[in-house]
Parts: sequence; structure tokens; C-alpha cells
Amino acid sequence: MVINNRYTDKFIREIEKNQDGRYDLAGADLAGATLAGTNLPLADLTGANLAGANLSGANLAGANLAGTNLPLADLTGANLTGANLSGANLAGANLAGTNLSGADLAGANLPGTNLPLADLTGVTLAGANLSGADLAGATLAGTNLPLADLTGANLSGANLAGATLAGTNLPLADLIGANLVGANLVGANLAGANLAGANLTGAKLVRANLGGAKLVRANLGGAKLVRANLSEANLDGADMAGADLAGTIMPNGERHS
Repeated sequence: MVINNRYTDKFIREIEKNQDGRYDLAGADLAGATLAGTNLPLADLTGANLAGANLSGANLAGANLAGTNLPLADLTGANLTGANLSGANLAGANLAGTNLSGADLAGANLPGTNLPLADLTGVTLAGANLSGADLAGATLAGTNLPLADLTGANLSGANLAGATLAGTNLPLADLIGANLVGANLVGANLAGANLAGANLTGAKLVRANLGGAKLVRANLGGAKLVRANLSEANLDGADMAGADLAGTIMPNGERHS
């Protein structure tokens, strides 16, 4: 079923009468539609066009939004728990305070997306594009982010404890005060990233690139930095008690024995 914008008002009235949310809206054209607070759990919105739509406070729990077009959409405070957003286009969308726990965002396009204080617990973001995204204070504990692009992203104060960031691209990212306890950053690119005051206790940073990174007062206790690159990194006041530095390139360019 394809719903064009001229039918949006009728569609909204139908939604207001129906509480189960099981709509087949695959391929629907709802660009710019106002659907704030709409109840659409388990709805099929695959390939739908929701560019610039207002979905603030909407209930999309378990909905299928694979390949959906959502650039500049307003999803503030929406419920997207367990939703399928794989391959979706969310460039510039506003997801501040949104609950995305357990959602699938593999391969999604999220450059410049607004996600402060969002709940991304256990989310799959493998290969997703989050360059320049705002994730300040977001919860990403246990999140799966291998090979994702977080270039220049704001992750200050974010909770990434136990997250998988193997091979993830994080150059120039803001990770000030972030919680990365036990995170997997094997082979990650953190060149020029700001990790001042970050907690990296027990983190796996094997072969990670931290060249020029700011690690002022960071906690690297027990971290595995085997063959990592710390050339020109700032480690002033950093706690490296028990860290494994075998083969690591130190800030002065010398390799640790």
C-alpha cells in the first residue's frame, strides 16, 4: 500500500482508531508528514519515504524500517526498541533522547545525526556511518560497532562499556569523559581523538592507532595496548598501571620492549 502526502490526514485518523499498529506501509510516501505520538509498533515501513517527517514521541517498537528514507526526520523521544533500521538513511535526523535499545542499524547512514542522551544499549551499528554525529551522553553499553565510521563524532560522556569497536574509525572524535571500560577497540583508528578523562580500564587496544590522541588523565589501567600506536599522544596524568605495552610505539616514537 502506498500512501501519498495528500492522504496523510485520512491515514492519521485511521491510526487513531487502531491501536495494534500493524500497518503495511512498505514504500509509503510520508515525506514531511506529522505523525507525532503515532502508535506504529511492528509496522512495516520498509523502503518508505519519511524525509523530514515528524515522528517525535512515536511508538515504533519492533517496526521494520529497513532501507527507509528518514533524513532530517524528527524522532525525538520516539520508541524504536528492537526496530529494524538496517540500511536506513537518517542523515541529519534528530533522535535526541530516543530509545533504540536492541535496534538493528547495521549499514545505516547517520552522518550529522543528533543522538544526545539516546539509549543505544545492545544496538547493532556494524558498518554504520555516524561521522559528525552527536552522541554526547548516549548509552551504548554492549553496542556492536565494528567497522563503523565515527569520524569527528561527539561521544563525550557516552557510556561505551563493553562495546565492540574493533576496526572502527574514530579519528578526531570527542570521547572526553567517556566510559570505555572493557571495550573492544582492536585495530580502531583513534588518531587525534580527545580521550581526556576517559575510562579505558581493561579495554582492548591491540594495534589501535592513537597517534596524536589526547589521553590527559585517562584511565588505562590493565588496558591491552600491544603494538598500539601512541606516537605524539598526550598522556599527561594518565593512569597506565598494569597496562600491556608490549611492542607499543610510545609518544616519543620509540617502541616499548
